[in-house]
Amino acid sequence: MNRTQLKRSRILRMALSDRGSLEEEGRGEPFLVRALKIALVVALYWFVSITMVFLNNYLLDNKELDAPLFITFFQCVVSVCLCWFMNVISTYWPNCVDFPSIRVDLKVSREVLPLSVVFISMITFNNLCLKNVGVAFYTVGRSLSTVFNVLFSYVILKQTTSVYALLCCGIILGGFWLGVDQEGVAGSLSWSGVFFGVLASACVSLNAIYTKKVMPVVDGSIWKLSYYNNLNACILFLPLIIVFGEVGRLASFSRMTDLSFWGMMVVGGVFGFAIGYVTGLQIKFTSPLTHNVSGTAKACAQTVMAVIYYATSKSMLWWTSNMMVLGGSFAYTWVKGLEMKKAPPPRDSSEAGEKLLKSDSGV
Repeated sequence: MNRTQLKRSRILRMALSDRGSLEEEGRGEPFLVRALKIALVVALYWFVSITMVFLNNYLLDNKELDAPLFITFFQCVVSVCLCWFMNVISTYWPNCVDFPSIRVDLKVSREVLPLSVVFISMITFNNLCLKNVGVAFYTVGRSLSTVFNVLFSYVILKQTTSVYALLCCGIILGGFWLGVDQEGVAGSLSWSGVFFGVLASACVSLNAIYTKKVMPVVDGSIWKLSYYNNLNACILFLPLIIVFGEVGRLASFSRMTDLSFWGMMVVGGVFGFAIGYVTGLQIKFTSPLTHNVSGTAKACAQTVMAVIYYATSKSMLWWTSNMMVLGGSFAYTWVKGLEMKKAPPPRDSSEAGEKLLKSDSGV
């Protein structure tokens, strides 16, 4: 599942916490060894992220089971179980796994609840977008996170944006509308998919903003935040599954006792949990700027792979729309990175990284 819940801005503190020691370690290593480590980490991030998207598309595109809320709910359950598993491992073998101690604290759960509402909206709309538009158009369909970052930063945080950054947003918007137009020309446009993509992008931006406000409640631990977000989501999804009639669809599903189906569901949940770890790992071994560049390149490769895998033919203008979205996203990240270098140094390193990661393109 696409765990935008563990998006780059949300795992930043985890990623930067050991950055100093990592750099000290790196000074004593040969260049080729460090380069190989970075290449392996980036490759791992690409593998987990791309596999997760294709796996979610497979689960959501099941013609026999139209139950996207249940699929998302189940993957949240897997994430909660994995958090408890990691907690047990770190308790008995602390040298092997570094994971914060977790428990069910109703006060913390209640304080995280508003963010959890944004969180379940984000992952639900994200999956509904993927279900309706497919992997090939997914990059464009979910491309407006950067634009919403700028909008919400001005409306909620009263932060202005430079002209160059706004021009990058204009390129992204142009690519988005061109992509929608070309999907319509090809006869494969899903307006519901586009609508869910826009909502998912807005929720990704809101999630990034409100995560920072909630972090003190969980002692600055991104894993605790992930745990309580998924725990709250498990409860909040139950009435939604009932209201939207997915219980009846589950009851009539012929593969409810098929172990291969449940195996794929579990694997989807594991990859959804793993994306948070590999995202943090990539930032830790590289930098927030490099991570965003890697994410943009990954989205490009993902689109090409989807077109080849599903044997679809796309027009030159369709490819142009993708390049505009990816190019605009890359340029925005680069501009924000340059602006941060010129600005006075923030009070702590994580603050600097958060500002850059909030420029995340969501692709």
